Amino acid sequence: MKKRTPGEKKRAAEVIIFSLPALILICVVMYIPFIMSGYYSLTEWNGIAKNPTFIGIKNFADIFSGKSNFLNSLWFTVRYTVLFVIFSNVIALALAVALTKKFALANLFRGIFFIPYIMSMTIVGFIWKFIFTQGLDKLYDISHAGFLKLSWLGDPKLAFFSVVLVGVWQSLGFYIVLYIAGLQAVPTDVLEAASVDGANRVQRFFRVVLPLLGPSFTTCIFMSLTNGLKVFDIILALTKGGPGTSTYSTTMQIYQEAFTNNNYGLGSAQAIIYFVVVMVVTQLTLKVMSRKEVDL
Repeated sequence: MKKRTPGEKKRAAEVIIFSLPALILICVVMYIPFIMSGYYSLTEWNGIAKNPTFIGIKNFADIFSGKSNFLNSLWFTVRYTVLFVIFSNVIALALAVALTKKFALANLFRGIFFIPYIMSMTIVGFIWKFIFTQGLDKLYDISHAGFLKLSWLGDPKLAFFSVVLVGVWQSLGFYIVLYIAGLQAVPTDVLEAASVDGANRVQRFFRVVLPLLGPSFTTCIFMSLTNGLKVFDIILALTKGGPGTSTYSTTMQIYQEAFTNNNYGLGSAQAIIYFVVVMVVTQLTLKVMSRKEVDL
């Protein structure tokens, strides 16, 4: 067995010393709370009592029997995420294609679309709450357009689409930037070769450009998927889960159960289930998307 030289030992010691603080922080912030959540999910605890009461899998049984609002919130999150992923990527790709064209205000529009993304999601939620509750009423007084008078946050169906609209609007700039980067990375010689072969603009886009955007699609769909699954801030500021519980996301349901109702056991069980769901969905998405990528 080859012995390590003093230089190699010093290098190994440096790696350990510099990595240790980060590893300790990760354990304290992530792994230890996760293990504790696993334990609390098997107990009944209000966060105040000295010793949690062990109840086995009762919390999980209550969740799947429909005694909590978890399944309804999960269904809302699924619907929200599907629409959020579709609209975010389709609109962002269309705008990215438009903004890659050479015109005077292209960079200005890129900046305008990116501004909402760098704003706090809570602030975005409050801005749109003001628009839905007061701004549209003022526009109705001017234009008398009937749809402006609708109860956008008071009707369960309209509230759902309002949340989707605000979520897409806030995140659109980020995906536009990613798609622009992908479009600019498409080799011009490939497009020229397609033109020589007789392909028109539409054919070049769907037959050449889209397949070469595989890495951008993977990144944008994965990011929009995770952002949709963890939606919380916008709903808290915009509807607070209402009307009733019609816009309760799963993350909000977990927060409500654990920190408002002080039912840490049931809240932890919901968090564990949701962790498994998110992990499975994201891994499957990555596998499917990575298979469809075309290397540049």
